[in-house]
Amino acid sequence: MQRKITKAVFPVAGLGSRFLPATKASPKEMLPIVDKPLIQYAVEEAAAAGITDMIFVTGRNKRAIEDHFDLNPELEAALEQKRELLAIARGVLPAGSNCIYIRQAEPLGLGHAVLCARPVVGNEAFAVLLADDLIDAQPPTMARMTKRFEVEGCSLLGVEEVPPEQTGSYGIVSPEDLKADVTPIRAIVEKPAPREAPSTLAVVGRYVLTPAIFGLLAAAKPGRGGEIQLTDAIAALLGRERVLAMDIGGTRYDCGSKLGYMKATVELGLRHPEIGGAFGEFLKRRGR
Repeated sequence: MQRKITKAVFPVAGLGSRFLPATKASPKEMLPIVDKPLIQYAVEEAAAAGITDMIFVTGRNKRAIEDHFDLNPELEAALEQKRELLAIARGVLPAGSNCIYIRQAEPLGLGHAVLCARPVVGNEAFAVLLADDLIDAQPPTMARMTKRFEVEGCSLLGVEEVPPEQTGSYGIVSPEDLKADVTPIRAIVEKPAPREAPSTLAVVGRYVLTPAIFGLLAAAKPGRGGEIQLTDAIAALLGRERVLAMDIGGTRYDCGSKLGYMKATVELGLRHPEIGGAFGEFLKRRGR
């Protein structure tokens, strides 16, 4: 198994029902933070880690993602005299990146979405990025994780501390060392009640996984909600291989929730080179 990660899987088949009606006909991953959709932030993070093959596991009504990363000759022709905008349109897909699209025919959960990528990933380790989790970190979280994988050669899960009352919304790990930035995992539990949670370290949408996960996903029985849970397969993987938890090293915005999405919009909007200053003044006038 090679230790250079070149493939990233983006599970983007979800319905995005928490953002209805905006997501009735448009993917939630195409919701913009100022002027860039969530999925582009995730792809740029993967590219910054040296990943070249972007594998999108899609579903119905996700064609906009394919169109976003495709060429648009008509738009480019219309922008021929507007060089700055033309460069933005042409720069949506990072240089050297390849887009691969796989259809998840049924909404059978995150684990099943990852398993759908098996024919493309093959016998290689790979990354998984959930676009809902926008992580503002320098260096980028996935770049740190892939670099650590090159040293360790085992699966890594991006984690962060969450309030005890929120453990029921995450996969929660039992770490060997709660204070370490990188630590082996003893166990992982899917969405435990606070009183049953082994810690408050939650897995938050960034993974580097060895190909052994595919066999475990294929053998997995449906878990909570009748879905194939990635957390269950990782729990089984712990019986075979080392798995490490790694602090994400930045600020995560849960853009699968309206509040997290608005927080990301405000914080990144304040840093936007075009509107950041004026937006900051507006917020001051509003008594922020």
